[in-house]
Amino acid sequence: MAISTKTFALVTVLGAFAAPALAQTPATPWELKPDMGYAYDKDGKTYSYKMGTSNAGELLKGAKKVPRGTLFFIGHNGQLYMRTGPYLEADGKFRFGSDQ
Repeated sequence: MAISTKTFALVTVLGAFAAPALAQTPATPWELKPDMGYAYDKDGKTYSYKMGTSNAGELLKGAKKVPRGTLFFIGHNGQLYMRTGPYLEADGKFRFGSDQ
């Protein structure tokens, strides 16, 4: 099956216009559930666990509240990071989004 140069050029141009649109996807809620535990293990893998209530007090002993305005992200090295402080521009756009 042969593809014409004109068709290839058209697909390439349309793809170039679509890429920035895909990069600007709106934020979606991160749905954490009260009866679930979420873990990031020593090897960088993530897990979710169904939690019970019989030992909830013990679980809370070493726990710390996550401050509002905290951003979690995976760095280029695969490590999970968190950053507090502003991550949105005045117009509501994500400050660390696409450079386009």
